[in-house]
Amino acid sequence: MEGSPLAYYSAEVVKHPSAKPINAAYDTINYDFGSLGNHEFNYGQTYLKDTIQNTKRQFVCANILNENGEPAFGKPYAIKDFGDLKVGVLGLTTQAINQWENKANVKGLQFKSGLETAQKYVPIIKKEADIIVVLYHGGFERDKAGKLSEKFTGENESYQILEQVPGIDALVTGHQHRKLANHLFGVPYVQPGHRGNYVGKITLDIDDDKKVTNSDAKLISTAQNKPYQPTKSIVDPIDQQVERWLSKPLSKINGSLRYKDPFKVRTQGSSFINFIQRVQMETMGVDISATALFTDEAHGFENPITMRNIITNYVYPNTLAVLNINGKDLKAALEKTAEYFALKDKQIIVNPAYSYPKHRDYNYDMYAGIDYTIDVSKPVGSRITNLTYHGRPVKDQQPLKIVLNAYRAVGGGHYSMYDESKIVSYNTITMSNLIAKYLQSHPIIDANNRQNFKVIS
Repeated sequence: MEGSPLAYYSAEVVKHPSAKPINAAYDTINYDFGSLGNHEFNYGQTYLKDTIQNTKRQFVCANILNENGEPAFGKPYAIKDFGDLKVGVLGLTTQAINQWENKANVKGLQFKSGLETAQKYVPIIKKEADIIVVLYHGGFERDKAGKLSEKFTGENESYQILEQVPGIDALVTGHQHRKLANHLFGVPYVQPGHRGNYVGKITLDIDDDKKVTNSDAKLISTAQNKPYQPTKSIVDPIDQQVERWLSKPLSKINGSLRYKDPFKVRTQGSSFINFIQRVQMETMGVDISATALFTDEAHGFENPITMRNIITNYVYPNTLAVLNINGKDLKAALEKTAEYFALKDKQIIVNPAYSYPKHRDYNYDMYAGIDYTIDVSKPVGSRITNLTYHGRPVKDQQPLKIVLNAYRAVGGGHYSMYDESKIVSYNTITMSNLIAKYLQSHPIIDANNRQNFKVIS
């Protein structure tokens, strides 16, 4: 329901009560089941529930509970008959949503461990079904040898689920956007990238005793296939509306808000990042701000700026929050963001931990309203030098106000120095809308190339 211009257009522009055009497309494919991803909550629970209620596919989700401890979105599992063969389908979602999502969007919900939930339900399903398939919007926290591939927070539990929950015959995963198709502990699993570039296919050979005798897992590229005509006929009309909306000019630029090299932006800053910081600070009335360059695919705003530029460059429906912090918090946050860099042959590179098992460039923040230097030659935790605010060194107990996106404001990305208790105000308008609103009231944007930070070795 989130992650594309169509999704944004449906929720924020046309303001459908549910993801109507997306559901219409899905329904042409005749899916049996669906489960929830973490971004399904970005437009609120009412929108999500209406979307679930207005689709042909059945949603299963066992580990997101309401205030009464009951599954909040559909049944925890379902049984589908293939002749006399019964297949049980269990739905799970990453439990880490509660760490990131705008609190208003997850109010009253409990997010339980996927592992513990699978341990509870798989034995129950086994009494009703011959075969058990788990749909899990979560990924793998370990490699095939069992070595942790990321900091373990419970966000991804696929390895533990297959290791510790006997009886699962197939696992369909997501969330990390990885291209995976293999076996672990004898169980086939898939994870089909993102944006529909692959379809995962798991094949089970089942004998007369209803036992799996052999299995296969693979990814099928969609690139060379023609669009399915019934789906295309549903999507084309709304797609044309979206294209017109995306192409409408909003403001002109005095200078340039374009960039060629994302890595250079992250080490030197850019006029584009300065513009995003300006919108955040002016919207929330503070003079310290942090933002990220979310993707390497976009390259700033063209002239004139259109909605397409906004959606392409600011890819998440973030909202903003202001936090009361002190100088010690600020230094800790800067040290955390400095972990993004590493040295290889005396050259500054991206820390491999931010590229594998998934790209996490969105967890490297650049700050405005302060001046600072990141010295990558120094040990992690001691890399920030020359930190000043209004030209003066920042002191540990110095009170400060900062604007962040809501994901970071509650500690998302392992920024433990930020949390909900420090938030003093929210803005509930999504950042894309805030940028558009800012542009509508500023027909000419002056590009600001001031460099307030640098990364050295």
